[in-house]
Amino acid sequence: MTDTEERPATEARMSLIEHLTELRRRLIISFVAIAVGVVVGWFAYEWIIERLLDPLCGVVGPTECVVYSRSPIENFNVKLSISGYSGVMMAMPILLWQLWRFIAPGLYSHEKKYAIPFIGSAVTLFFLGAGLAYWSIPKALEWLINLGGDDFEQLFGPNEYFGFVVKMMLAFGIGFEFPIALIFLQLLGLVKNETLRKGRQYAIVGVVALVAVITPSGDPFTLVVLSVPMYIFYEIAILFGRIRIRRADKAAADA
Repeated sequence: MTDTEERPATEARMSLIEHLTELRRRLIISFVAIAVGVVVGWFAYEWIIERLLDPLCGVVGPTECVVYSRSPIENFNVKLSISGYSGVMMAMPILLWQLWRFIAPGLYSHEKKYAIPFIGSAVTLFFLGAGLAYWSIPKALEWLINLGGDDFEQLFGPNEYFGFVVKMMLAFGIGFEFPIALIFLQLLGLVKNETLRKGRQYAIVGVVALVAVITPSGDPFTLVVLSVPMYIFYEIAILFGRIRIRRADKAAADA
């Protein structure tokens, strides 16, 4: 199949208004999915809080595993924030599906077969990344707590601590979407496989710099834990592109 393959006529004639209407529809469905997730997160708040406190308890011990509220409305703000983040994470499969449905009309017919692998891989990688972050948080906390020495006594506020944990999980989850983005850009023809191969040395520096920016802890352990799989994903994306090119060349030669 070549890049000169024609798109379906009904999709080719979609006007700007039709695209905006489709975008509005996808956004409405996404917001509804997030709202449902927020409601679930609101009622599951106590269970979620206990799970988010586990990394801290593993570092300081169960007797000191507390956070200190410093404002009458802080508890409400934290509950609202945790419910919001939980809603986004629970709605992630639907959000990714809506993204695919929006961009699908612009794809060639042979590219649309990647819908299920795209959604399945993206959702799996996101939650794998969040899980890896959850596993690495105790090490990051231990490094950060010990950084100040014995002269500092750590009193964590709920906004700071839970925000730290959730942002770590989101950063890792988004970071694990890296190979999906690279593969998809190759499918669309926006990035060439040759460009990725030639940019390996820059990719290493870019990955480390990106991880340093998106992770809130800044500790070396977290930097390594996320940078290594992201660069491995970079190589996997290159391998995917090379296999795709070989198959296309073979199909053209057979034709």
